[in-house]
Amino acid sequence: MDMLGLIGRDRPLFDTDIGRHDAELSALVQASRFLVIGGAGSIGQAVTREIFKRQPKALHVVDLSENNMVELVRDIRSTLGYIDGDFRTFAIDCGSRSFAALLVAERGYDYVLNLSALKHVRSEKDPFTLMRMVEVNVLNTISTIAQAQAGGARKYFCVSTDKAANPVNMMGASKRIMEMFLMRASESLPISTARFANVAFSDGSLLHGFNQRFAKRQPISAPNDVRRYFVTPQESGELCLSSCLLGNNCDIFFPKLSEQLDLTRFSDIAVRYLQALGFEPYECASEDEARDRAVELIARKRWPVYFFASDTTGEKDFEEFYTGAETLDMDRFEAIGVIKNEPLYDDAKLDHFLATIDQIRSGPTWDKPELVALFNAMIPEFQHKETGKYLDGRM
Repeated sequence: MDMLGLIGRDRPLFDTDIGRHDAELSALVQASRFLVIGGAGSIGQAVTREIFKRQPKALHVVDLSENNMVELVRDIRSTLGYIDGDFRTFAIDCGSRSFAALLVAERGYDYVLNLSALKHVRSEKDPFTLMRMVEVNVLNTISTIAQAQAGGARKYFCVSTDKAANPVNMMGASKRIMEMFLMRASESLPISTARFANVAFSDGSLLHGFNQRFAKRQPISAPNDVRRYFVTPQESGELCLSSCLLGNNCDIFFPKLSEQLDLTRFSDIAVRYLQALGFEPYECASEDEARDRAVELIARKRWPVYFFASDTTGEKDFEEFYTGAETLDMDRFEAIGVIKNEPLYDDAKLDHFLATIDQIRSGPTWDKPELVALFNAMIPEFQHKETGKYLDGRM
């Protein structure tokens, strides 16, 4: 299936930039040892492939998902084959004692790339999953930076999100807070990051859900008023590797907006997706109708769809990669913009965040309002968009 066509494009975003810098990227990869954290997720797999195909001295991949790690290896062996370098995977948690032991045993990574994240807006619906979001997106980042530095790493890369620019949801705000801690850590270890749009058909995404619904002969549901930017998995890997290897300390890479990167509605992608598979979308008036008529409609090569106006918590009306207060370099690359940061941070505010999180976690349980209040204290301009409705309440 033509992924670019589904998301409304006819050519890859970064071909020119990658072509111009590929010799430099390849030389750096071939001379270096890499650790990829969260390497079995969609972006992590894409980054791993970009490193692997450039023949690294060592490439070690860490992820909690044992099954996704198996698929990563099978996929690489079936397409790229083998390298002379040391390629290994480890099904462990980057916040665990096992991970700390791995870094001691394998001391000497040149580049540590952290692609682990809780990425779903739906993860903020309860205080318990929200606390895990803080642990993964913020606390694990802090600890893995310290471990990378102790092991002599030359550079640390950590993925961010477009939702960190003027955040309206807790996921985006957690990544913005993470960026604050990155600025502090950059005083002792060079760090770069990347903000980018939705990765088309990434695990757990709405478009990935289209594949699942089609395989299970179930209706497809999508908002008809939410417009998003999309990059392909390969583009996500190229952007992250470029930021890691070509970015200066504190740089944030992002895809430039152009006629090649335009906002696209989920409902429009659903229509193109079904037509590419030989089905005519049949728009139903409700979830019940879509479910009840699925067997009948699909037998007639018509696929039930339910399109609706979004009203769930944390949905941003539009996407942006940077704020008006950030300094941009739009000249270095053709399709990549760079946010140029000085390592500015508020020590007292960051220490308050950590102390408050420790205090909350020490209690027998916790409530969402105290976490929201802490996020508001960290980001005064944070406009949390709470509607009382969440994606888990949708089909």
